[in-house]
Formats: sequence, C-alpha cells, structure tokens
Amino acid sequence: MSPSLPDAEAFAAACAADGEMRLAVRHWTGGLRLGVGDHLTGFTTAEGEVAAGVPEAGRGVITITGPGEVWAPLLAAVPPRFAQISVLTAAGESGLQRGLTDPLLWWQYLPAVQRAVELLRGPNAADGTEVSESGPLPRHDSPVGRYLHIELDGFDHRVYYEEAGSGIPMLLQHTAGANSLQYRHLFEAPEITSRFRLIAYDLPYHGKSVPPVRKRWWESEYRLDGGFLRQVPRALARALDLERPAFMGCSVGGLLALELALCYPEDFRAVISLEGALHIPGNREAFLGFWHPQVGNHAKAAMMEQLCSPTSPQPYVKEVSQVYSSGWPPSFWGDLHYYLADYDIRDRAGEIDTGLTAVHIMNGEHDVSGTVEAGIEAHQAIAGSTHTAMEGVGHFPMQENPAAFIGYLLPVLDEIEALA
Repeated sequence: MSPSLPDAEAFAAACAADGEMRLAVRHWTGGLRLGVGDHLTGFTTAEGEVAAGVPEAGRGVITITGPGEVWAPLLAAVPPRFAQISVLTAAGESGLQRGLTDPLLWWQYLPAVQRAVELLRGPNAADGTEVSESGPLPRHDSPVGRYLHIELDGFDHRVYYEEAGSGIPMLLQHTAGANSLQYRHLFEAPEITSRFRLIAYDLPYHGKSVPPVRKRWWESEYRLDGGFLRQVPRALARALDLERPAFMGCSVGGLLALELALCYPEDFRAVISLEGALHIPGNREAFLGFWHPQVGNHAKAAMMEQLCSPTSPQPYVKEVSQVYSSGWPPSFWGDLHYYLADYDIRDRAGEIDTGLTAVHIMNGEHDVSGTVEAGIEAHQAIAGSTHTAMEGVGHFPMQENPAAFIGYLLPVLDEIEALA
C-alpha cells in the first residue's frame, strides 16, 4: 500500500519554497523523479531553480523507485530504526532502485534527495524541537583551549585540545573527519565536570591541529592507520602528566577505545567505546562522494545526518552536519581506512583484561554503522565489560542529543569513579 502523498505540483511548490532545498539544488539542471508504488512525483530543475513537472528519466535526472510498502516506513512522521538510510543507498537490498542515475550526479545532489524525502514525509516532531543555550550574554563557555606540541612518528605535531572540569582525567576522541567540538555539551554539564577533568582534542590534520611543518604531507594521500592513531592519546597523556586517565571515543574513537584497552591496559584505567564494535564491515571505495573533487563537503555531511536519530533535536543534528562540512576534505576519507579496513579485533578481543582496564560499550539505537547488535557482540567477547543500548540517539550521541546521552553516561561514570 502506498503512503498518502501530495500531488506532484504541490510537492514541487513545497520544494521550491524551502530554503534548505534551494541551497541543495544549486547549479542543478535536470530534476528528481520519485516512484512511490503507483504514485509518480518529483520536480524539474534548471540552473538550480525548482519548477513543477515530473521529469523523464535521462541526463541530469535522479530517479528512485520502489513499492509503496518499502517507502511507507521511510515516509513515516518518525521513521523507524534504519529506515532513513535506505534512500541514501537506494540499492536493491533496500527495496528501492536508483535506475541509471549517474553515480557522480547522485553524490553531488544527495543533500537535495535527502531534503526532498523529508519534505515528502511531512513534519517530524523533532523538527520543531527548540534548544537553547541559557545564560547571560555575553559569556564564556567552560572549556579553555591550548596547543600542545608532541612527537608522533618522529615529527613535531601541533595538537589542539580544550579542557574543563576537575577530578579523574578523561581524554575525548571525536569521530572520523570531525573535531573536538562534538563534545562541547559535556563541558557544560556540572554533574560531569565536578568529578572528571574532560580533555577533548583534535586529531592531527583535523580541526585546529595543523599538519607537521617538516613533512611534505600534501604530496601523498592522507590515510589513518591504527599504528599512528594509537600513539595520539598516549602521547597526550604523557605530555599532560595524566595518571592512568580514562578514555572516551566515538566511532573511530570508539574503536580506538577498545584497541587501547587491548594494547595498553597499563595506561588507561577505563575506556568508553561509543558506537564500538569488534569490526565494521564495509568498503571504503563505495563512498565515491567522500573523495571525488567534483563533490562538495555537503554530501558527506548530509549522509551523517541520516546516521542520527529522527527524534534528535534538529539544531543539534544540523550541528553534526556543519562540523562535517567544515572539515578538511581528505580527512574523512582517510579516517575511513582505519574504520573500515585497518581495525579488526575479532580474534583478539577475548584478550582484553577488564580487571586492568574497565570497558564500557555504548551504542545508539539508530546507528546503522556501529549498531547495537555490533556493540552487544563486542560486549559478549570482552569478559567483564558492560553494554548500554541508547534509545533515541544515533551515531553521534554526545552532539545530536546531549541530554539523552548524558542520562545514559552518568551511571557509567559512576562506575569509573568507584574504581578510583
């Protein structure tokens, strides 16, 4: 059964009036053709202007078709778990077909496709969620940032970090292609900072951490591997004279957390693996738009929005997107080498001694990458670890829905504090 949909003219008018859509279709000549069961809708574009009319399949036209029952969960006011990502893959296994769409065109206008589906869906309860950052103006936020020079692979790296709070030191590692801004909400949570000294850093080549000046890094492709990545938190801990800090990381950082517990239990008292797993299946080469010079940063940012929960506050989801849009383009692609190819502890996870380093694994319900199921698998392989399934959040819990995440995090922090 097909969902109830507006007619094509009304849909095109809604797209033409939408500010986000107008930005997403810039320079596009062609259009979007959507087959929802027996219902055909879409719009045409001419040099970035949306007009009524369902285009015929052909040059410059993105076509997505599928049975009504496949579209129905995607077009629900609050899409169920993993439904959002189906339009981004639009492959046979999702039940949707992309036809003969040019792969490059698909990546270039992925943000427009995503927004079109949102407009076809209608209002989402999260769209109107208001968030505010209370307090008098002007004011300073809590963290104070500095630059620290450390040696990594024989080179002097200028690494940015910021910190707030007092008590047990905890290093915070961001996701692939992002930066420490993702942890900003935790810095403003006194129930955390009254007990923990939070230290969030930007990986080299990310955020405010510039590449080393003595290395001709611009002559070769950036590619993150575990040997380099594992050095970073250990070098920071030594330079900052931290005594067996705790470590929390998300995505790439969540995988790193488990590797630190495996390889360096003497260095860390506890690790928190956000969206962690023993291995992440996937092929980096499938993500053409994350590296192609004719695709802007907005494409990968739009995809990251779909890894968030549909109930997370929209301003924070868009903040996730903004962080990804502002990153150095090769950084995300290069980080995925570690995430999808280099990291695999399936044969070694049982060696982790949680009596030396406590291990806490937390996965968001709506994360299609580091899934709850993958986190449970890791938990079962690591004796003495804990696992938390976080309802109502996705791949970026600390940024997309900080209030919900802090509620899940506090009991874990209580356990870490009890070990001190």
